[in-house]
Parts: sequence; C-alpha cells; structure tokens
Amino acid sequence: MDTITTDAATAAPRPADARPAASVARPTGFARDTAAVFVRESRPLVRDPFSVVFSLVQPLVFLGLFGPLLVGAAGGDVAGTLQWFVPGILVMVALFGTAATGSNLLFEMQTGSHERTLVAPLSRGALLVGRALKDVVPLVIQGTIVVLVAVPFGFRLDVPGLLVGLAVLAVFGVGLGALSYTLALACRNRDWMFWMVHQTLLFPLMILSGMLLPLDEGPAWMRVAAAVNPLSYVVDAERALLAGEFGDPSILGGVLAAVATCAVGLTLGVRAMRRAR
Repeated sequence: MDTITTDAATAAPRPADARPAASVARPTGFARDTAAVFVRESRPLVRDPFSVVFSLVQPLVFLGLFGPLLVGAAGGDVAGTLQWFVPGILVMVALFGTAATGSNLLFEMQTGSHERTLVAPLSRGALLVGRALKDVVPLVIQGTIVVLVAVPFGFRLDVPGLLVGLAVLAVFGVGLGALSYTLALACRNRDWMFWMVHQTLLFPLMILSGMLLPLDEGPAWMRVAAAVNPLSYVVDAERALLAGEFGDPSILGGVLAAVATCAVGLTLGVRAMRRAR
C-alpha cells in the first residue's frame, strides 16, 4: 500500500517566531519616501491648477489697491514704489500660502485618512518633509506671476536676483509650512484652536515685518518687535535681491532667518509626526 505524503508533512518546520514574507514591512529610504509623499500631495495641484492662481487674489488685491496709496505717499514714483513693494508681496505670498497648509492635514486627521498613512511602510519624517516640500511648487509659481504682473507697470526685473529670492522664499516656506503642520498635529480635532493661533500670529508678523509700510518712523517698541521678527529679515533680503544688489548685507540676514525657520520647523514637525498616533 502506497504511502500518501502531503506538502504539510514534508515541509520543513518553521520557527515559531517566523512571519509570512507578505506581512513584513520593508521601509524604503528616506529620500524615496519623501518623494512618494511629495508626489501624492502634489496630485491635487496638478488636477486643479486653478486653485494656485485663485490663491493669488489676496496678494494681488494688496498690490492693486495698497500699492497706489504708497505711490501717492512717495510723490508719484511708481517704479521706485514697486521696487520696494513687490518684494514684500512675494513674502506675503509665502506667508499666506504656507501658514495655512496645516488645515489640510487637520482635515485628513478628522476624516481618518491620515491614520492610514501612519501605518504605511514610510518614514514618519518623510510624511512631514514631503508635505512641506510640496508647498514650494505653488509658492514659486505664484511668486513668478506676481513679478510678471508688476513688470509692465515699471518694476525692474533682475532675473538672477529673482531666482535667488525665490530660493530663499522656498526655504522659508518649507519651514513655515512645517510649523503649520506641527500646529495641526497639536490641535487635531480642534479646528478653532488652529485658526485662532493662525490668525493671532499671521497679521502681527506681517505688519511687523515692514512688507506693507516702512517701520523706520514707527514707535520704538515696533522697531524692537521687528528686530526679533524673522520675517522682517526675509523681506529686507528680498528687496535687495530683486534689485540685484547682491552685496547688500541684509541678504545674509534673510538667508540665515530662512534657514533657521526651516530648521526649527522641520525639527518640531518631524518630532510631532513621529509622536502622532
């Protein structure tokens, strides 16, 4: 009588602590994870590019309505006023475009989609860095559009200065976006707290940066507040860069402020993302 053997009987015994190959997560490198998150977060921009242009409404309103008031105060010097005011509008684009991006993460946490990304075989740090880098794309597009709109009205375009200025803004925007995501992770289901902190900080930072009005003649306490506002250094650097004045010492201050903001934002953001549940 033949003996019937089965695969189970002939298979080598498996150690008790062994796991099926399919269940073992194989995380990829940090750069690849960051690129994957960047592509995922950029898809809505590709599908709806009009949103990038629509978000320019507020900076263009400031340029079109606030700019003429500055021209009148400057004695009708349109070109000189634009040379001073347009760099501030570029910083405004970076400020408005990145400071509120945490609301997208807040929505994902409330709908449960963020929790699904946390269990994916991706680096927690990449989940934050990829999101923050995504903010650079609309920032560069919007900044370029603002400059091109101002050129026919007398703004003098210095291409190398614009490229370096956009790079500085990109670094600053990554840091500010990371801080916005950090705030969203801290607030989670409390939308009101996110927007309360956002609005409480946004406009004082903007006014005390000198992007709308010069602070030279302001009260002493405003000048002191501007001296500790990193945004004011970025504004001064953008004015020097867009004018092509690469030897201006304010450029170094703006670069250092942008790098410091980026370092602090990414450090806090990655730490908060790793602690997320």
